[in-house]
Order: sequence, then C-alpha cells, then structure tokens
Amino acid sequence: MKLSIIITTYNNRGLLRQLLNGLRNFPPKEQHEIFVVDNNSSDGTSSMMQIEFSNITYLKNEKNVGLAKANNKAIKLSTGNFILILNPDIAVFEGNIDRLVQFMEKHPKAGLVGPRLLHPDKSIQYSTFYFPKWYIPIFRRTPLGKLPWAKRQLHYYLMKNWDHSKSKTVDWVLGAVMLIRRSALEQVGLQDEDFFLYFEDVDWCKRFWKQGFEVWYDVDSSFVHYHKRESAESPGLKGIFNPLTKIHIQSWLTYLKKH
Repeated sequence: MKLSIIITTYNNRGLLRQLLNGLRNFPPKEQHEIFVVDNNSSDGTSSMMQIEFSNITYLKNEKNVGLAKANNKAIKLSTGNFILILNPDIAVFEGNIDRLVQFMEKHPKAGLVGPRLLHPDKSIQYSTFYFPKWYIPIFRRTPLGKLPWAKRQLHYYLMKNWDHSKSKTVDWVLGAVMLIRRSALEQVGLQDEDFFLYFEDVDWCKRFWKQGFEVWYDVDSSFVHYHKRESAESPGLKGIFNPLTKIHIQSWLTYLKKH
C-alpha cells in the first residue's frame, strides 16, 4: 500500500462530508486506504458514514480520547508507505495529494511535509512556524500581543518574514495536513498522547528534527483549510473560561515540561 489517509473527527459531520466527497471526486492516483476515527460525535456522523461512505474504514471511540490518541489508533492499523493526516475542515482538489507524495519521493531526507494552506478566499494561511518561545501563547491569547515588541515577536513566530512562495524546511507545520514517511515514523514514534488537543503537531515535528529527519513546507501542493481558532474566540481574561483555552494552556505546559 502506498498511502494511508487518516481523518479524526468530532462533531464535524458537514465538513467531514465535504472532505470525503472531495477524496471521492479527486482520489489519489496511488493505491490508498482511508480511515475515519470518530471521537464519539453526537451529530449523526456515524449514520452518515454507514449510509454514504460505507467503503471507508470507520472507527468510533466510545468517548472523546483526544486528537493524538485517535490519530494513533488509525496509524497502528494503517499499512501505507506514507501516512496523510487530514483535519475534517480541509478541502482537497485534484492532484494535490499526489503532488505531496511526489515531493516526499524526491526528498529522501524529509520525514514530514505540510502543504500550502489557503483560506476559503484562496489567500495564504500562515501554517509554518518557528518553535515557540514560552511567551508566544501569552501574546496570542492576551492584549499583551498588541504591544509593539510582542507584535514583532509574533510576526517572526508566524514566519511572515518570507512570502511563502518557495518550498523550504521549517521548524514545524500546522497539523491540519501532514504527510509522514513511515520509515521515519518507525524511528520517531507515534504522536504523544499526553497532548489531548494542541501542540501534538509541534511536538511531533520537533521529534522528527531530533531524529535527523527534515520537516518541509511544499508550495506545489495546496489545500483549503476552513480554520477556526476556537480557543482564541474569547481573548484575555474571558478566554480562561473557554474549555478549549484551558486545554490549550494545559498542552502548552505539557510541551514546556517536555522540551
């Protein structure tokens, strides 16, 4: 098997349907398999999968076990030489997955690659980053981020200092779309399940680098990402009461402790 596609979902039935229809209409040319891992959605995802996508391997968890653990569940069952992690809020178009696989085949030192992500209006979505300093989440979640020095730090962190028009190695890529080489994964290991949500992608990329594998950003492959930073919907003190913000903070502390 050349390619395994893994999608973890939680109450994203509409977006998941759009993604799976995209994969049906524009399937990769290489032999592939698709796994959908459902973290106990309550929005009718299960019946949709049974009726509309019965040919896809559907794994439903009895509870929400988190993103990393759900991804790992499918990775352990997959057989592809390459593993493509997709968020359900991704739209795929003809040839983009194939180009991502071709990139990996041309770059044997690459262990993980992410594509160019676009907003629905086709503008660039910043999806490559430098590894974060301890204060970056504070600047991104509080009014302190409006200070001139903080703005400069965030500008650097988001890699806005280059035009994203050329493929290059980067510290880490957003986990919405990631293609992983299995032979590299066997040395690096699965996603760290201590991260329930957030920072599992940062941690993974850091571990790939530590094992001597490159992390790349490929501009020749583009996906639309219907991105919504839910943990940042209520910035400042109000955000503390947002459950996703609490999860984000916990993941950040886990990352700091680990690295």
